[in-house]
Amino acid sequence: MINTISQFPASVDIPVVWGEMDAFQHVNNVVYFRYFESARIQYFEQMQLLKFMETTGVGPILAATDCKYRIPLTFPDKVTTCARVKEVRDCDFIMEYKVFSHQHQKLAAEGTGRIVLLDFKTNQKVELPPELRDRIEELEREGNSRNQV
Repeated sequence: MINTISQFPASVDIPVVWGEMDAFQHVNNVVYFRYFESARIQYFEQMQLLKFMETTGVGPILAATDCKYRIPLTFPDKVTTCARVKEVRDCDFIMEYKVFSHQHQKLAAEGTGRIVLLDFKTNQKVELPPELRDRIEELEREGNSRNQV
């Protein structure tokens, strides 16, 4: 688990909250998307995407997302949720997420998200600026080099 987590440039530890469980006594499926969101925002902060958005008016929107549930989570537990960019294209990029259970010491869920850059003034998608592409490449290199140590 630790080795896999180190491959991801962004990760966040999140406690499983009692109120996240549903009538079937496990964490509700929608909560996993919040876990993904937390890791995604951590990644955006590391690449300074939110600061870029403030100065340019160009920022990310989530165009699509999916989740594969591997094991049910229950309270009490803590998860480590990780994010990385697995593919960069002209106007978007694909993020990969993994959620690891501390209690079970294994993968609880995994998914992807398609992030599109939007000019919020014109409401049109835009190509990924070289500055952001470079930041993504740098973060991914750092994640890979941590894994090789």
